[in-house]
Amino acid sequence: MIDVVLSKRGTVARIYLPPDANCLLSVADHCLRSRNYVNLIVIDKQPQLQWLDLPAAIEHCRRGASAWAWASNDEGREPDVVLAACGDAPTLETVAAAWWLRRRAPELRVRVVNVVDLMALFPPSVHPHGLSDDDFAVLFTLDRPVVFAFHGYQRAIHEVMHGRPDTERLHVRGFMEQGTTTTPFQMVSLNGMSRYHLCAEALRRTTRLGGRAEALIAECRRCIDNAEAYAREQLEDPPEIAKWTWADA
Repeated sequence: MIDVVLSKRGTVARIYLPPDANCLLSVADHCLRSRNYVNLIVIDKQPQLQWLDLPAAIEHCRRGASAWAWASNDEGREPDVVLAACGDAPTLETVAAAWWLRRRAPELRVRVVNVVDLMALFPPSVHPHGLSDDDFAVLFTLDRPVVFAFHGYQRAIHEVMHGRPDTERLHVRGFMEQGTTTTPFQMVSLNGMSRYHLCAEALRRTTRLGGRAEALIAECRRCIDNAEAYAREQLEDPPEIAKWTWADA
């Protein structure tokens, strides 16, 4: 469905992927008030963590995309890597990846960017919702690697970001037609978009950690294997994944 709406003219097509319930309320209110647009809202039917209070969600949706300072540790400086997400499940895995990196590699400067309005990624010459070049650079920088977790096919992100600075630095993880009826974590893991896949991708794309990166990447691989073995035996995800929250110590 995302690909179908992306094929429509920018003057009428809108695609929103709210990361939580408050963002969904804001997006739905906007769409129900709009006229003469094709609005697509993509959201899971399952319970999700709540990331933003309502005022913050309204502002986030107004912007279309924003950096989440509470999940980042770049402290306003140039990050080593940008972890970006568009969609509820990708947001969960991206925030969890930032949490994991903060604990395993605190010296790595990570910026977390969430995109709720997919059309914000288009250049403004292509879509009226497109972020200006300056606003895009503020979020994604001009030259730092971007690891992007997306709810749909990877090619959609490459399509909408065509024309942005240095798109070769963009590394998209998304749906690869893998997985059927399985656990929530195994679904994202089979498609290479789990928190550990995102961490490993970020570690491969940065140089700050030097030789430590390989050991951490190996740890990510062990976490993926352990989660898969647990799911096969217990038919559910490990508690440290299924019950994870940002507040976990």
